[in-house]
Amino acid sequence: MEDYNELIQQRFKKLAEISALGKKPYAGRFAVSASAQQLQDRYERTSKEDLEKERVEVTVAGRVIAMRSFGKACFSHIQDGSGKIQLYFQKNTLGGEQFDFFKKIDIGDFIGVKGFLFRTKTNELTVDVEDFTLLSKSLRPLPEKWHGLTDVEIRYRQRYVDLIVNPEVKKVFLLRTKIIQAIRAFLNAR
Repeated sequence: MEDYNELIQQRFKKLAEISALGKKPYAGRFAVSASAQQLQDRYERTSKEDLEKERVEVTVAGRVIAMRSFGKACFSHIQDGSGKIQLYFQKNTLGGEQFDFFKKIDIGDFIGVKGFLFRTKTNELTVDVEDFTLLSKSLRPLPEKWHGLTDVEIRYRQRYVDLIVNPEVKKVFLLRTKIIQAIRAFLNAR
């Protein structure tokens, strides 16, 4: 429990640092050109070379669910309501000040990014980020990625967290909604 409280204190410290930089930790609106799943569907067959020729500019937003830092570059995944997409942050592209600001981003924060699509060496569709905006700072950490929420009581009491970290639960909720809508439409028609 102490580790958890320490994580929250670190996040509050980062929130204060962000505010001291003159940045808004809760920015508000962000115009999105496409969802993560729309991009995956639209460009799933587009080759690496074609993406480089086209230089497809996109804006996407979502919750940061993973981060891997490599010194002057960082890969991250964001998840929106439709799916997830990989992001690539590079110090040369963003500039030193913006890249240092990115280091204050935590897993669970919502960000909006603007950049160009490309494919990595592993052929994963990725956004090469030219600019990003912190949309909402998360002050509470998400449950551990590998173990998730295992306590059934917590899963029921904190349904919102369960929906964030367990995609299977989200699929069940969406399927249930569609079934209820279909039944309701059937009965209303009669």
